[in-house]
Amino acid sequence: MTSKTTLALEAAVAIILENRPKDGAASTNRQRVNIDRAHGQIMKLIAPRVRHFVRQYGLTHHFEDAEQCCAIAVHRAVEAYDPAKAQFTTFVNWQIRGELQSLRFRVMTDQRPSAKRVAATTVSLNAMADADGETGSFLDAVQDEFALERTEFAASEYLADGATSSLIDAYVDHLRKIGMEALARRPLGKRQEAALRKELPRLRVNGVAAADVEKLEATIAREREIVEGRLFHGASLEHLATETGVTAERVRQITKRAAKAIAGIAAADPRFIVMAEAGRPATKRPQARAGKASILADAALPHNRLSHVAAVGPFESSYQPAIDPAVALSR
Repeated sequence: MTSKTTLALEAAVAIILENRPKDGAASTNRQRVNIDRAHGQIMKLIAPRVRHFVRQYGLTHHFEDAEQCCAIAVHRAVEAYDPAKAQFTTFVNWQIRGELQSLRFRVMTDQRPSAKRVAATTVSLNAMADADGETGSFLDAVQDEFALERTEFAASEYLADGATSSLIDAYVDHLRKIGMEALARRPLGKRQEAALRKELPRLRVNGVAAADVEKLEATIAREREIVEGRLFHGASLEHLATETGVTAERVRQITKRAAKAIAGIAAADPRFIVMAEAGRPATKRPQARAGKASILADAALPHNRLSHVAAVGPFESSYQPAIDPAVALSR
């Protein structure tokens, strides 16, 4: 004979199945409300069974975790339930047993058959004791005291590299602009003008021959390598001269000119204002000179408007001593 609980569970699951959206359609508010109510009814009917299984699996000390696992088991049972194969009460029992067994293996590892054979014991990493008997967390033993310092250093290095790369890109754009303007103003001979007219328009860049633009880009790439290596990585003149194929004196001239141009770019571009101000000495704010303080109250203040100041002459005493001091001394 079917119990009332079994019939009530079947009715609640039927409500959930009826209110599920079909063919990928969005669920309505009414359907969601009906499903939530049916789930609540199922959890209410399942509650005594959950308490029984928690005690049976020895998880009373982890009741909250076990209750959550049982709720997950009920949701999975509802999603995978097929009324044509079995009753829901039987199907949900096996789902709850599986979740509780999995939880038991996670929190009580010494209950596994393999652990019992080797007499394994569960040890909490959050309740370790040191040589003095003081308990502490496992994280205290593996904490890296220099982690914050290294993280801040790596972050500052990353930001500095990004700012340096952006500053060099701005300098390269500056060189390219100046170079293109110089090529556009350059006077051409008759043969060069005739060759430029015959050249297809798609092979010209702003009226400049593509071959000249390629030479300019090669020069800019070489100067970028020199500037980046000399100013930002501290490479020697001889090393850069060997790498780029120019003389050490030419490397010095390029870096000197680049340093001046980069300083101007950093001062003019708001993105590099911090870098531009880094090398400037701190300026002291001018301090206001202290004026002469008056011992008289300020008559303009509201609480001094009723006050009155009058000048008093020298003090004259009318007191006459009974004995002349000279006579007293002669005695």
